[in-house]
Amino acid sequence: MSRHPLVLALAFALLPAAAHAEDLLQTYELARSGDTQFSAAESSRLVTREGSVQARAALLPQIDGDASISRDLADGEDETTSRGLGVNARQMVYDHANFTRLRSANALSKASDFDLDAASDDLITRTSAAYFNVLVQLETLAAAEAAETALKKQFDFASKRLEVGLAPITDVHEARAQYDSARASTILARNAVEDAYQALRELTGQPVARLKGLPDDFKPALPESTGVEEWVATAVANNPALKAKEFALKSAEADVGTARAGHYPSLYLSGRYGDSTTWGRENGSRFNVNDGSGQIGLTLSVPIFSGGATQSGVRQALARRDIAQDDLEQTKRALDRNTRNAYQTVVAGISEVEARRLALVSARAAYDASQVGLEVGTRTVLDVLTNQRNLFTAQQAYAQAKYNFLQNRLLLEQAAGTLDIDDVQDINRLLTVDTEANLQTPPTAQ
Repeated sequence: MSRHPLVLALAFALLPAAAHAEDLLQTYELARSGDTQFSAAESSRLVTREGSVQARAALLPQIDGDASISRDLADGEDETTSRGLGVNARQMVYDHANFTRLRSANALSKASDFDLDAASDDLITRTSAAYFNVLVQLETLAAAEAAETALKKQFDFASKRLEVGLAPITDVHEARAQYDSARASTILARNAVEDAYQALRELTGQPVARLKGLPDDFKPALPESTGVEEWVATAVANNPALKAKEFALKSAEADVGTARAGHYPSLYLSGRYGDSTTWGRENGSRFNVNDGSGQIGLTLSVPIFSGGATQSGVRQALARRDIAQDDLEQTKRALDRNTRNAYQTVVAGISEVEARRLALVSARAAYDASQVGLEVGTRTVLDVLTNQRNLFTAQQAYAQAKYNFLQNRLLLEQAAGTLDIDDVQDINRLLTVDTEANLQTPPTAQ
């Protein structure tokens, strides 16, 4: 069945600003630079990485300067003006909390790197899902418009047969009901196409039109592997979301050390150099005194009692570490399950696509046969209408199965932590049909 011209008109009318075909790879590149969610993930990573810089700063010298000026007014003609300049320096010699804070911040920084990797993988699958949804909705619209045209013909045919007494009035009512229902389905399909395009625009920040779809001879195939256990092992070793949780646990463990450091002494080296000048009038005589001095020393602080706050902080840090540990374990279990499910879904998808293709072939053959039977009087209008509805359903299911398979392939790679631009390119090479052409031509039985 060829696409109705209105489908093409709609595809361009929805996005008049887009002037060239966009494949999956081009759309992903647009999303990479235009998606606000991914941009926020990049900024979040920068925020977290600055924590390491700030924690490291506590290990380095702290230097500041000060300046002051004052005037004392006494009775009579006496007055005194003082000016002071000083530089203070402080260097940590030993403070256990500063070391553990740095370890915690470094672990969080590593976790943020993996979080960004996970966000990048998520962007790929979100873009592909939105992209494939447009293609599915376009095929659904094409099928809906073809069904509407066919049901209009059946309604006209039933009306003419009623006029010559060859069909009961119930056939006309049934044909009219099916035709009206098809018109409503076409309206809904148009709205679904528009919403699918807008969802894609939400990702990219600009219009995308004339997407490329799968050819009619598409044959799904499994990615190379030795089985589900290999995929699970790869996921446990490489999944960025799991890696982020592991470093979050390391950060929580370092935070326990920070809390316990409240019991430890700290030692700091400090120094100061100051220069002061005092001038004025005293007892009728002017004076000017300049003095410069420096000092250096060590300060040892030993915690004795803090009202139980330190012990409470340790207990709190231990509880947070336990939460991070349980979160990691839950993530690992969910990853195991999701990877296995993704693999089985991809395996089942191969059979499903072929089954849906054969179901479409059968539905088309049944519809054609019922039309011939109606013309020779062996089938009723109701039979034709039923077969037309079955054909429309089969077309929808076949389109959904094809693009679900591609999406599930990407989801499997995402779970395994191996999803990258090469996978997008592999999928993109399969998409060779411009949406100006026929998106839904019935396959032939083999």
